[in-house]
Parts: sequence; structure tokens; C-alpha cells
Amino acid sequence: MELSVIKNDSKHAAGRSQALYYRGSTTIFSSRHDPRFQFCLYVPPGFDGDKTGYRLVVAMHGTGRSMVQYRDAFTEFARYNRCVVLAPLFPVGPLGDGNSHGFKYIIEQDIRYDLALLAMIDEVSELLDYDFGKFLLFGYSGGGHFAHRFLYIHPEKLLGASIGAPGSVTLLDDSKAWWPGVQNFEQIFGRPLDYRALKEVAVQLVVGKVDLETWEITHQPGGRYYLPGCNDAGATRIERNTALLNSLREHGVQAEQEIVPNVGHDGMKVLDEVKDFFLRVLQANR
Repeated sequence: MELSVIKNDSKHAAGRSQALYYRGSTTIFSSRHDPRFQFCLYVPPGFDGDKTGYRLVVAMHGTGRSMVQYRDAFTEFARYNRCVVLAPLFPVGPLGDGNSHGFKYIIEQDIRYDLALLAMIDEVSELLDYDFGKFLLFGYSGGGHFAHRFLYIHPEKLLGASIGAPGSVTLLDDSKAWWPGVQNFEQIFGRPLDYRALKEVAVQLVVGKVDLETWEITHQPGGRYYLPGCNDAGATRIERNTALLNSLREHGVQAEQEIVPNVGHDGMKVLDEVKDFFLRVLQANR
């Protein structure tokens, strides 16, 4: 076989591989920054032809780690609104102890989950040869934990954040230590909380109207994440969602709240409200 034919075959194979695994609904990748963590993408078919104006949607899973389902739920939105979807996966027990909650609170021993996500975004930007700039962040339940705490630490990175039904909330309360409050925020994260940047982020809080069970979200003394004041924001996810809304508004953040009728604790059933919010944010920034 002639060398030119071999080269053409190799080029064709590389192109087919990219189309199969790196475009559309992609395979799952380990992060180069920390291979304990993974991600998948949705890259719309028109992306390579004209990358102008594309934004990144990060869909953060909850305790059930439904990263592929959330990725797939945003594909149609992404295709028609010039977005790429990144769905991270932070598995249970990366330290070998079976802890399923570490990512929710951002720090787990030597792991900084916020930095792990930012490293994934850098990797995706390199992979796709495109700088997305500020991005949209969605998280529900455990992902809602992550989303609002990430918002506090990196508001300058975000165009908008949709925070869905976190079981526990961090209020902008200087009288309580992290995580129920932000008293020692700078000591923990090495930077002050940037309220000016926080006010520039569009924020949505969303929760089901019948999301009323408390068994999973009430911290008991002696629990891994129990701290003084950790249950003060309310008994139910609705009460805690509303306490977070009020805390944000008291500090000048123009947050909005969607309490979705006939929905319990089910992230898939609030996505229409999330997509409507993201569409408004995109339209306001184009």
C-alpha cells in the first residue's frame, strides 16, 4: 500500500474517532488534572463550523451521580442556543472512605472540588480550541450544594447560576463559620468573598412545591457535617431555599426563585424552568 494511502486512511480514522467520541454526546473522559474525576460533553454538530458566541453549560450531578442524564437533558437546549454542555462526575469515596457528600461542601481533605471543575473547563477549552469565557452553572440537590458554594468562591467565572433544592445551605452570615456561614471564608479559601462580582451573576433558586421530606437533610450532632447553626435555615428544602434567596437579596444579589407546582425532589422535573432562566441570561448577554 502506498504511503499516501496509509496517511489518508489514518486521517480518515482520526476524523471518524473525533466524530464518534469527541463530538455530539461524547464518551466519558478522566480529568488530566485528577483522574479520580471524570466528565462527559455534548458538542453540537455546528460547533466546528462556526464557534462564534458559544457558551458553556455545566450540569452538576447530585448524590445519585446522574451526570449522563443531566448532560442528555440539556442537549437540545445546547444545540439551538449555541452552547456546549459539560457534565462532571465526582464519584463516591475518592479517598477510599465511602463518603458520598464531599463534593457538596467543596473541600474534602486535600481535594478542592471547585478547582477540579475549573481544571476540567480548561481541559475542555483546550480540547475544543475555544475559550468559553463566563459559563452557566446548574446543580440540583447535592449539585445545588456545590453550585451555590462555587458561586461564592468564583463569582467572576459565572454568567448565571441555577441552584436547585440543596438540602443544606451556606448563608452569607458573618456570625457563623463555614459551611453554615461565611465568617472564616477568607481563611479557608485564601480570598475574600467578592460581593461586587457576586452581584453581577444572574441567580435562580428552584425547588419543588412538595419537596417537604426532611429525613435526609437534618444534621444530627456527631454527624460528619454537623456544625452549630447548620439547621437554622429551616426544616425543609423549600424553607432552606427561601432562606438562601433572602440571604442573597440582603447582600444585593438580584436572585429569583421558582417554586415548581406538583414536583417533589426530582431535578429532571424542574429543567424547563432552568432552561427558561438560562435562555434569558444568554439573550441578555448577546
